[in-house]
Amino acid sequence: MANYRLKILEKEPLTHDVNRFKLEKPRGFQFNPGQATEVSLLKAGWEAEKRPFTFTNLPSDDYLEFIIKSYKGHEGVTKRLGNAEVGDEVEIGDAWGTISFKGEGVFIAGGAGITPFIAILRHLRKKNKIGNSMLVFANKTNDDIILYEELKAILGHKFINIISDQKDTAYDKGLINKEYLKNKIGHFDHQHFYVCGPGGFMKAVMGGLKELGAEPDALVFEK
Repeated sequence: MANYRLKILEKEPLTHDVNRFKLEKPRGFQFNPGQATEVSLLKAGWEAEKRPFTFTNLPSDDYLEFIIKSYKGHEGVTKRLGNAEVGDEVEIGDAWGTISFKGEGVFIAGGAGITPFIAILRHLRKKNKIGNSMLVFANKTNDDIILYEELKAILGHKFINIISDQKDTAYDKGLINKEYLKNKIGHFDHQHFYVCGPGGFMKAVMGGLKELGAEPDALVFEK
């Protein structure tokens, strides 16, 4: 497995705890939308601390992009990356991952779990193949919604937001559960479901989908 040492070319805050990183792209480097790689920050003591992050740019772009949430209460890799600057270096490996586009369906994301879907949705828009696909995106507050304007432009009314911790939100309120899924999704057979988010979110969503009749081989998630 190859390793690549890359410079950070740009860093842009997207929310209070999420940054977009634009990196150099190795010659001939390839990945499919939805795939990830191991990333480490080349700072003293952190070189061996590798964590998985998803590519969010299109494979045809001449750079690599990651959108990374920093957990500032924990002295870990994401906090260190949140403090990284343009010109700092990271190391990545080859692309891997089991989330890939299988066909039209429902994307269901919790927080930073949106990242595997960003390149997929951008790729579908470029090919004009969004079709009837929809996105249900769960966050704590309105300000936590990553890339709201872009996702709205891609999906229009098929972009649904649900907020758990903000009382005055204009979006749906609460958590994604079986009843919510039943109300928002018209049918559960003959379409794919793409699911990504924290452990508790995954358990609730996957359990609800299965109870509502989603076919096991139609569920796409990181294994």
